Amino acid sequence: MKQREVTDKHNTTWTCAQAYAAVESAATKEAVAKSETDEGNVPVVCTPSGGAQTVRLELPKDWFANLPDEELAQAIQAAQ
Repeated sequence: MKQREVTDKHNTTWTCAQAYAAVESAATKEAVAKSETDEGNVPVVCTPSGGAQTVRLELPKDWFANLPDEELAQAIQAAQ
């Protein structure tokens, strides 16, 4: 599973992964396709290193490679 880490302004490190992207299989590809919104967003789950609560985000499907760390941290903050 591909994970991405980002640290927010409160020095909390968040580990983010796209939902359903853990295993390469036909069922996984189908789940990912069904979970994509009409706007082209996918569900992403971010888990904190500290006492904050896990958040679920909807981000553009190219979030892993193209969403700047600052924007990812802002999306996490907005979801809390």
